[in-house]
Parts: sequence; C-alpha cells; structure tokens
Amino acid sequence: MTFDNRASAQTPEWVKNAVFYQIFPDRFAKSALVPKPTNLESWESLPTAEGYKGGDLLGVVEQLDYLVDLGITAIYFNPIFQSASNHRYHTHDYFKIDPLLGGNEAFRTLLDAAHARNIKVILDGVFNHCSRGFFQFNQAMEVGAASPYLDWFHYRGFPVQAYNVTKCNYDAWWGLPALPKFNINTPAVREYLWSVGRYWMEFGIDGWRLDVPNEIDDDEFWREFRRQVKAANPEGYICGEIWHDARRWLQGDQFDSVMNYLFTRACLSFFIQKLDMSHIKGTSYEGLMPGCDAATFGAAIGELLGLYHPQITFAQLNLLDSHDTSRFLTMARDDLTALKLATLFQMCYPGAPCIYYGDELGLAGGRDPDCRRSFPSPQDWNQNLLAYFKKAVQLRHAHPALRNGDYNVLHAANNLYIFGRHNADERLVVALNVDNAPATLPHITDTHYFGDGLALRDLWHTDGQTYPIVDGHIQGLTIPPRSGIVLEVVK
Repeated sequence: MTFDNRASAQTPEWVKNAVFYQIFPDRFAKSALVPKPTNLESWESLPTAEGYKGGDLLGVVEQLDYLVDLGITAIYFNPIFQSASNHRYHTHDYFKIDPLLGGNEAFRTLLDAAHARNIKVILDGVFNHCSRGFFQFNQAMEVGAASPYLDWFHYRGFPVQAYNVTKCNYDAWWGLPALPKFNINTPAVREYLWSVGRYWMEFGIDGWRLDVPNEIDDDEFWREFRRQVKAANPEGYICGEIWHDARRWLQGDQFDSVMNYLFTRACLSFFIQKLDMSHIKGTSYEGLMPGCDAATFGAAIGELLGLYHPQITFAQLNLLDSHDTSRFLTMARDDLTALKLATLFQMCYPGAPCIYYGDELGLAGGRDPDCRRSFPSPQDWNQNLLAYFKKAVQLRHAHPALRNGDYNVLHAANNLYIFGRHNADERLVVALNVDNAPATLPHITDTHYFGDGLALRDLWHTDGQTYPIVDGHIQGLTIPPRSGIVLEVVK
C-alpha cells in the first residue's frame, strides 16, 4: 500500500516539537486533597492485576513542576474515565472522570494547571469496548431482550452471561466478559462515541490516543471522528494504537499518527546487547531479531522513515516502552547503557518522543501488571540517569534540526550508526556506538556534513570540543564504548 493523499496530509504543528510523558494515573502520584478509600495496596508494594494504589489527578498537578524541569511539554494519560479496573480500560461513563482520581473538578484543575505551564494533555479513548457497568449494557443484563438499547452490542442469546468466561454470549474484546464490544453499526452508538470525542475536545483537551482502533474496522467511522475532533480544535492530535504498518489509517483523513512500536522494535534489536527474550515471546514483538548490526538497524529505520508522509512521520509518537510492554530497562537486563543509547536516539529522531513514567529514574518492570509499578520515592531515583534524560530532552528542545530537520544516514556498519539532521539554519551529526570498544568515525564522503574547511563541535559533553575535518576524516574524535555523541557542523 502506498500513501496516495500526500498533498492533504496535515498534522498538528505543536506535536512535532513536543516531548511526551505517559502517565498511568493510579501509579504516578497521589494527593492528600483527594479522599481515599481504605482498601488500597501500599504504594511501595509490587502491583497486582486488580489492586489499586490510589494515584489521582491532583497528585499529578503537584508533580507538574517536576515534569517541566524534565522538559516535558505533553502528557498522555492512560484512561481516566469512571471504571471498575485500576487501568480503566473498562469504561462505565465516558463523561465522568473516575471519583478515585478526583472527578471532573480535579481534571479541570489539572488541565488548567498543565496549560498554564504550556503542557498539552492527551486522553486515552477506549471506543471499541466498554464495561459491564456501562449503562446501556447493564440494562440488558437486567432486562435481557426487552432492553431498548439491544442494538448497542452484539448479543447471542439471553439472559446475558456477563460473568461466565466460558459461556459469554455477546461479543467482547478478546472474549473477555468484562469488555463488551460496541456494535459500531448502530447510528446511536456512532453518535454517542463521536460526541465523547467532541465533548472533551471542547472541554479543553489537546487530543486523543485511541485504544485498539483497528478493531473498529470502519474507516468512515474514524473519518467522522477526525472531522468532529478537528472542528473542535484544528490542532487536536489523534494518535492510534496500531503496532504494525498503519498506512491504512495514516492517509491524512483518519489519524495524525500511531504509537510507533515499529520504532520500538528496531531500538530493542540494536541497542540492547543481551535482550531478555522472555519479555518478547507471545507478544507483538514476536519474531524480533536481537543483537542486529548497524546495517540491519539502518535498513529498518530507513524503511520506517519511508513508510508515511513526512508530515505524519514528524507527528509519530516514538516510544521505548509503555503500559502494554515490559520496561525497556528490564528487557535489557538492567543495562543502563542500552537505555541511554536508545533515549539519545529517540530524542534525535523525527517525531514526538514519549517517556513512560519512571523510565527516567530507572524504574523496572516486567510484563503487565509489573510494568505498571508505582512511581518511586526520591531516595530510589537513579540521579545519574535522570540527569542524562534531562540533558537529552534539553538538547532536542535547543536544536530545531532535531525536531524538523531532514534525516540523512551517513554511516551504518558493524556497531556504529551515524546520521545527520539539518535544516536551513543548522547541521548536526549524531553518532551511536553500541560496541564494547571505543570507535573512531570513519571516512565519510558526504560533503554537506564532512566537507573540507568544516569542523564538528561537541554539543553533548560540557567541554564543547571542536574537531576539524581533513579530507573527510574527523581529527581526534573517539567515541567511548556503548555511548553516543551529538556534534554541530561549524566552519
């Protein structure tokens, strides 16, 4: 499939300059201002599938200055609507913020406080399925075939077997009775879900991340969703959770981007020396080839950069892990050099980087629910790693070429990957050495970056050393093992 609507692709400008932070609301921060029930797990204990820790939205407000200091300009929240699960993908009411999070008033406070700090807010839209507590479904549980909302779901008999895993007699996500699937062909359902998208945009959110949107196999539904979102805010962001080639949805008339798991897959293969395959088996990463060389990595990145319209590539949500995967650091067997290399690449790559809460502090976590641990207490922070993240984020903010510049592969062989980013005002070179030995930059013939009379100034280290270029050779530069460097082309 080729992109056939290139002239009309338009994506929000702010996204191309954003650095996102993904928050799982129950686990990030909790405020004494939000009343708490008594039956909560301790914050420090490992998470369980059903247990609650008591995180809330006013707790997030109290941590906004931390996010500003990190360099975050956008937050992606996992679901916050009223629900009967700690992850809140079982929506009860799409117009009510969960009382455990502080309700609608707390969200208003959060949204205003975030916007006052120039932080955008993106909500998770779960429109493929809801929960047994959703009113129209709950009514069918009570009155069966007499329900006036019978066409909102796909039933296969009555009474509704809503708590019988083996005899669930309605369509549900992955057959899970707790997640009844909407009948998207019903006009009232379509209008209801579109109204949700429009309502919260008018409330002031800055966009939507769409949960499993490919399972609503109806392009016209998503085209209308886009029209209504963009009517409320032309700069509203629409990002779909699609793990594979997403060209069908990225033609300029449905989504602005997807969660870029193809990017994640390439990073897992290249930056991690000894990938723990136990975190890969049975997941969407199945078939991933660990320990690839720079040429293979470069080919994967080249294919990815050519997959979508440039406007869409620059709006992709580039992540290293999420609430649905083991943490990158855990998959790397706690190799901090792997996380640092991948993060530096992420901050220098086209699209919007997204940090999963706690990654910047060395928070570990295996498969769900372990990847959803509570945000660590300050005494458990890896301060060196936090400083590295801040430095990488600040570098991206400081250099427009890393956000909007062209991307040029300069060298991809063995364990050394070098690329350039340039716009009309600056030219940068990024070199990543994944080897356990130091590396020197090879002879490079691209005179745009390595022409005679030019030099490369170190932007990454505090000494800011400048290295002259003679006949395409960089003089005196050595990249330490398992590290990277960012250089500016100067005369």
